[in-house]
Amino acid sequence: MQAEFVFSSESVTRGHPDKLCDQISDKIAASYLKNDPNARVVAEVAMSTGIVFTSVRFWSRFGVDTSALAREAITEAGYVEGKFKARTCTIMSSLIESNSPVSENDSDAYGDDAISNGQSTVFGFACNHTPEFMPLPISLAHKLVRRLDEVRDNKDLPYLSPDGKTQVAVEFRRSRPYRIYGVSISAGQSKDDIPVRKQLEDDIRERVLAPAFANEPIRPDGDTRILIHPGGKGGPYRHAGLTGRKGGADTYGEFARRSDSALSGKDPTRVERIGSYAARYAAKHVVAAGLAEHCEVQLSYWLGSPGPVSLQVETFGTGRVSEDEIAQRLRRHFDFRVGALLRHFRIREMDPEKLFPRLAVYGHFGRTDLPLPWEALDYVEAMREG
Repeated sequence: MQAEFVFSSESVTRGHPDKLCDQISDKIAASYLKNDPNARVVAEVAMSTGIVFTSVRFWSRFGVDTSALAREAITEAGYVEGKFKARTCTIMSSLIESNSPVSENDSDAYGDDAISNGQSTVFGFACNHTPEFMPLPISLAHKLVRRLDEVRDNKDLPYLSPDGKTQVAVEFRRSRPYRIYGVSISAGQSKDDIPVRKQLEDDIRERVLAPAFANEPIRPDGDTRILIHPGGKGGPYRHAGLTGRKGGADTYGEFARRSDSALSGKDPTRVERIGSYAARYAAKHVVAAGLAEHCEVQLSYWLGSPGPVSLQVETFGTGRVSEDEIAQRLRRHFDFRVGALLRHFRIREMDPEKLFPRLAVYGHFGRTDLPLPWEALDYVEAMREG
């Protein structure tokens, strides 16, 4: 990586069509898991204009009402009036029942030796830009969209529509965040003529931009490019949405590699989901233990194998010990088998309906508002000691 560069990341609000698809997908997956902890499910959603299409492949002893769940997510996102709204949009569903993943007598479907149900190479990343060990551009972009959602939800800026987007560009010097190069905010409006452009800019600067940066050590300065766009009505009536299309916002803002598979809409036994969480867990420990300033952990899972067939570590020249040594310590202290991860993260003890849909917006990593087990730091001292 060059010593001096500008890097930008984007995030989107709950009402962005792609994020809305993620939330519907995770609501469906969570509903299956709430009724049947052994359920297997992959739910994908597409939407455009007034049509929402859900495609669900599942195995469960219980069924769920996918249309009702979709309307519930659309309502929660704020689409209760206008040309696209929860009550009147058309919802089409395709439900495909799979064969049982376990025998009727198998009570240990989450056992340590449970095999991978797919092939996937996943990546986890951590760095020392923020206290949450996340890249600064995506961390700031998430803070801004949270504020956009908050001021709309609490009627502070009631004219905002649910669909919004933010982008933050950070200037790096000596590979460290140095200043805010630029901020772009696209604020959707519920009506075309409200408000005038200057009022929108003033409101966003005062109610969104300033609070989001209030406690940040690096803030916009006199040379920061700040662009505030009227986003129009936006939403699914104006542009399409698809589950998994905002993978950068879900992970590291494209600052690091990620799997091309969607995280939302899948039960936690899916290796592309649980493996991505495990890789982040490992990378975060490496940075928290002071072994590197940046760390990427790559895990490659093979269909039918209980654990990864390959573990690779990249520290981008910031390691204080060799990458081989870090990999050895990870293998020594972490069990990356799918079943062992499910047990260690205590997945069965989680309430999927409270967790999964909330993960579908503002990212799956670096969250301080959720008790995520893959964000815990359980083995920092062990990693330091070797």
